Amino acid sequence: MDMQLIPKRLYYRIGDVCRIIGVEPHVLRYWETEFPGLAPKKNKAGQRTYGPSDVEIILTIRRLLYEEGYTIAGARKQLARAVRAEDGTTDLPTEGTAAAKKPRPAPAAPAQRLNQVREELENILTLLERE
Repeated sequence: MDMQLIPKRLYYRIGDVCRIIGVEPHVLRYWETEFPGLAPKKNKAGQRTYGPSDVEIILTIRRLLYEEGYTIAGARKQLARAVRAEDGTTDLPTEGTAAAKKPRPAPAAPAQRLNQVREELENILTLLERE
């Protein structure tokens, strides 16, 4: 999804972002624990408020995880590489660019991929047990 298709607002609540991105609220809350650059502010009522830059980061995370098949750790590394320290903008290729059409690396071996999935599921379980 492109930021141009998202309604322009100063902030978005978690439900708004979930509808835009197409994920459940618990997924966004989990991503906040895994991606240091994703830290929405909270309003006086304690609700998360995401700015346009937060939504851009979330769109990038979603693309890396769901479309490009990165693990959480891999997506975190890609995001860290792409974020400029001085202004927090991303240099990741977007869907219409030539860089986005580069061939993808070969998928991991099935046993390796299963281990990655198992590790991610164990991380999720650990987070759920804390609540």
